[in-house]
Amino acid sequence: MEIDILTLFPGMFTGPITESIIKRAQEKDLVTISLVNIRDFANNKHNTVDDYPYGGGAGMVMQAGPIFDAVNSIKKTQSKVILMCPQGDVFTQKSAWKLSREEHLIIICGHYEGVDQRVKDELVDQEISIGDFILTGGELPAMIILDSVIRLIPGVLGQDKSVEEESFAQGLLEYPHYTRPADFRGLMVPEILLSGNHESIRKWRKKESIRNTWSKRPELLEKAALDVEGKEMLNDLRKENEHGQT
Repeated sequence: MEIDILTLFPGMFTGPITESIIKRAQEKDLVTISLVNIRDFANNKHNTVDDYPYGGGAGMVMQAGPIFDAVNSIKKTQSKVILMCPQGDVFTQKSAWKLSREEHLIIICGHYEGVDQRVKDELVDQEISIGDFILTGGELPAMIILDSVIRLIPGVLGQDKSVEEESFAQGLLEYPHYTRPADFRGLMVPEILLSGNHESIRKWRKKESIRNTWSKRPELLEKAALDVEGKEMLNDLRKENEHGQT
């Protein structure tokens, strides 16, 4: 996969793309990340890429010209152009899976009061938001997209099964994790995890995953595709809750 990031502040990405999983993905040649400074496409001696909004109002708006030129300098037939924007589709794990199948992503980081509407109308394939809150620019959201998408590329994590079992991968929150020691200050690891019975452990983890989702994010269960076993486990949890309240 190729990823190009269009930004006014390329220095912000130095840490994230040179550490941890993203670094290893590049070393394995599974992904290529390039930073494109939008100011390099300014058409004035001061390298300004923003201007006052037509109709008045506070703040500045990023001009269409530099963004169009920057995108067109790298765009290919198979490119998908994304704009980080608070008005966009809210990013989810499902979004990450879809993007991980693309060959070339171009991510535009907005700034100031946003970008000229003509960029959205004529250049952008998808607007993405990471939530209902305001940030200074699109750089931090772009970093989240990078991490979330790259780790799904086959071979990046080494164990694809771990990706499948993570929170949200199957529409549910993940089950609790434990490691050594088994007894930490009197707090014990659940006995079933020490039993060596793989089928019992599988069922425990599945039920705890459903329990976590039911108690913390119950709305996710409405969309989760529970199998017969999962539905029975959910019913058991509801009965346990009813008995606990009586």
